[in-house]
Amino acid sequence: MRIAIAGAGAVGRSIAAEMCAGGHEVLLIDRSARAIDVDDLPGAEWLLADACELASLDSARLEEFDAAVAASGDDKVNLVFSLLAKTEFAVPRVIARVNDPRDEWLFTPAWGVDEAVSTPRLMVSLIEAPASGAGDGADPDGGGPDGSEAIGQASGETDLLEFTLGAGSPFAGGQAGALTARLPEGIVLVAVVRAGAVVAPSPATDLRAGDELVFLSSAPSVAELEELLAPEGDRSA
Repeated sequence: MRIAIAGAGAVGRSIAAEMCAGGHEVLLIDRSARAIDVDDLPGAEWLLADACELASLDSARLEEFDAAVAASGDDKVNLVFSLLAKTEFAVPRVIARVNDPRDEWLFTPAWGVDEAVSTPRLMVSLIEAPASGAGDGADPDGGGPDGSEAIGQASGETDLLEFTLGAGSPFAGGQAGALTARLPEGIVLVAVVRAGAVVAPSPATDLRAGDELVFLSSAPSVAELEELLAPEGDRSA
C-alpha cells in the first residue's frame, strides 16, 4: 500500500514509522526544511513542499496513492489537504487528524475526509465512559462561536476564502460552471455552503443569493475575485 502523509511532525513520523515497519510505501510531505530528516526514517520518501499546493501534490503523483493522511498540527492545513486529495486526485481513503474538537464538524466526506481522528475528543470519551454527554468546550452538533475560524489561512502560501454571494451578483441564479470558467488564476471554488449544508460543487451546481462560496487560493491578490463577485452596480468602471 502507498500512503502519503501531510505533516512530518511527531504524529506524522510515528504513523510513517508504523507503516514502514508494516512493509508499506510511505511519502512524508512537509513545507519546513527542519522537519525533513531522511536518517530518522530511511524507509520513507520525503518531499519538501506545501501539502496545500496543487502543484506539489501533482508532482508527488498523489493520484497513485492508496491512502492519504492529514497529520499536521494545523486543522486548516489538514482540511485543505484532505479536500485536494479526494476531489483533485481521487485518493481512495483519506484520514485526517483533528486538533481542535470545535473544528470536527468540518471534517466530513463533503470536505474529502473519510475518517476524522480527534485525539482530545477520544480522550474525553474514554474519561467519561460509560457516562453520556459531551465534554466541556466541545460542541457535538458542530459550529459554535469559533466554528467560522476554521476557514481562514491554510498555510503561508494558500488561503481558504469565504464570500457570501449577493443578490446583485451576476452569478446568483446561475450555475457554478459559469463562475469557475471566469475565476482568476490560482483560485478554485471548493465548496458551496447553503443552510448549513456543505456541497462539493460541480459545473451544474445551482448558485443562489446568500450562498457561502468557499475558495482555495494561492493567488497573490483576491481583489480580482472580489470584483468578479460584486454586484453589477458596485463594479469598477
